[in-house]
Amino acid sequence: MLSTSLYFVVFGAAIGSRMGDIDGIGYGAFIIPGLVMLSLLNESISNAAFGIYMPKWSGTIYELLSAPVSSMEVVVGYVGAAASKSVALGLLILLTARLFVPYEIAHPVWMLCFLVLTAVTFSLFGFIIGLWADNFQKLQIVPLMVVTPLTFLGGAFYSINMLPPLWQHIALFNPVVYLISGFRWSFYGVADVNVGISIAAILGFLTLCMVTVWWIFRTGWKLKV
Repeated sequence: MLSTSLYFVVFGAAIGSRMGDIDGIGYGAFIIPGLVMLSLLNESISNAAFGIYMPKWSGTIYELLSAPVSSMEVVVGYVGAAASKSVALGLLILLTARLFVPYEIAHPVWMLCFLVLTAVTFSLFGFIIGLWADNFQKLQIVPLMVVTPLTFLGGAFYSINMLPPLWQHIALFNPVVYLISGFRWSFYGVADVNVGISIAAILGFLTLCMVTVWWIFRTGWKLKV
């Protein structure tokens, strides 16, 4: 929350006051969905990755695997905990944003759907990273070297329609664009890409992560070594 507050002070107040509206939205309000998504993605991945990596690192993973619980219960426990913390953080950031800029949520139900779906999906992704990583350095590679740059380049602080035509087409290969665009639509009713495509993108990635986790528990990859 403190880190996000600094973004609002620097980008929302210092820089935003010198910028015009974007799609009829004040710059301070425009960046709220991007800031929430930036924190949500990183926290979801980190919470889930560290949650499952620590039992592996300490050796208690074998007690979990031998316990009378199903693989589904294990995943729901770890992913549910990580996603719950991330959703709570996202809601706190929205409350914090009220202290800096006024904003309205045009579609609150869809906003919560995007928030929960994104948190669950990237918690699953973090769970996979936690199983894949065999040291603490690997846990940080994807969040720092992949997810954060994609979020900054995915329209968190600008609309991709502001880019030159060539870069607009290149930006569409960034999957985070669809997440931020759909989330911003739930706030202001404007989006860089069709909201249906955004929903399809998050559901597709969720399905891919679920299939991967199912395969990991079926084969024991990185669990029993």
